[in-house]
Amino acid sequence: MYKKAYGIIETLAPLHVGATAGEESGNLNLIFRDQFTQTGIIPGSSLRGRFRAEMRNYADEKEVSYWYGAGADSEQSDTNNESITKFEHASIIWLPVFCPGQPIVWVSSRRLLERYKRIAGIKAETPDIYVASSNIKARESRGKKTLFFNLGFLEISRTEDLSQWFPNGKELPAVIVDDSDIAMIHDMALYRQSRVRLKNDEKVVDGGGFFNTEALPEATILVFPIALRDDKSNKKWEPFPDNITSDIYFGGLESIGFGHCKLKIVNP
Repeated sequence: MYKKAYGIIETLAPLHVGATAGEESGNLNLIFRDQFTQTGIIPGSSLRGRFRAEMRNYADEKEVSYWYGAGADSEQSDTNNESITKFEHASIIWLPVFCPGQPIVWVSSRRLLERYKRIAGIKAETPDIYVASSNIKARESRGKKTLFFNLGFLEISRTEDLSQWFPNGKELPAVIVDDSDIAMIHDMALYRQSRVRLKNDEKVVDGGGFFNTEALPEATILVFPIALRDDKSNKKWEPFPDNITSDIYFGGLESIGFGHCKLKIVNP
């Protein structure tokens, strides 16, 4: 038997979870992605590791191991040591995309929204594809509303109130696309940066020290489910001391401004 909760992540800076090598190293997929929608995810192992590290700041190792299992460097790491708290991967709910005249439109697909609906317990029907929020600013011609992106345009079938599909209840300019389209739009929205490693004594690239980095953009909203095993104790899981909301860093490249997020734990 499990108690259920879930977490909402809003990126405050680009978020990179994956490898940092580029195509020259044979890595064509620089961030972890969902296998069906090809959109960025944060693996459950990354979430668990960050929660473990945060709890170490205010609790002893015994308490940390109780909730998250033995660490990889512990004597019990090679045995069956089931943790009390279990994390699934975080998937995108809304992805911000540059759109001339907006200047940002948040995009999602039915599959992504249906996962959020299951996790958050939303009772409403999932909106149809090409439905936009009521506050969208689309160009209207011959009775049709159209959104223009860098690589094409999208015709809106109708608008409706989508506020219940945003975790904070505040409706943002948004549109829902087909599951077959979200991968292309996702690639168009990613934050990309080329980086080099220079030699110590001159400003030239050090060997193969030229590589690319991609990341989920700022203002991306993600969700992940949490399961708490009922072990019949009176202990209460408190991932952050005296608070359910916290600024937190996920992924890599923190030293150059990546990974800053706002995290809220929701316990229905």
